[in-house]
Amino acid sequence: MQTVAHILNNKTNQDIYTISPDATVLEALTLMADKGIGALVVTQNSKVVGIISERDYARKVALMERSSYSTSVSEIMTHAVLTVTPQHSTKHCMKLMTDKHLRHLPVVDNDQLTGLVSIGDLVKNVMAEQQSMIDQLQNYISG
Repeated sequence: MQTVAHILNNKTNQDIYTISPDATVLEALTLMADKGIGALVVTQNSKVVGIISERDYARKVALMERSSYSTSVSEIMTHAVLTVTPQHSTKHCMKLMTDKHLRHLPVVDNDQLTGLVSIGDLVKNVMAEQQSMIDQLQNYISG
C-alpha cells in the first residue's frame, strides 16, 4: 500500500489553496470558483484551523439564508479538521474518508500544511495500483 507522500508526488497540480478565517464566504467561493476546486484549507499564522467546502456554503449559508458578503469563513468552516501525515497509508486515508464522510484531507508535517488529498486522488491511486497488479499477473501468466 502506498503512502500519502506518493500521492502528493504524483499529483499534477500540487498547489494548496488556503484562506484566512476572517475572509468572507464570498471571497472563499470566488477563490474556489477561480481555481476549480471544492474546498479550501483555512489557515491562521501558517497553522490549519479549519476547512471550508462548497458543502459548508450550501448547508450553512444558502439554506440558512445568510449572506455570503457578510458571513466570515470562521462562522461556517469545519473547525475540527482531521489531518494526515505524508507517512499515512492510502488505505488509512480511504477508511478515514469513508467512515467520516470526508472529501478532502489536509496533509500536515511538523505542524505545517504540505498538501491536500481528495477522494479523487485516492480513487486514482487505487485504480493505478489495481491496473499494475493486473499487468503483473498477465505478464506472469503469459510468461
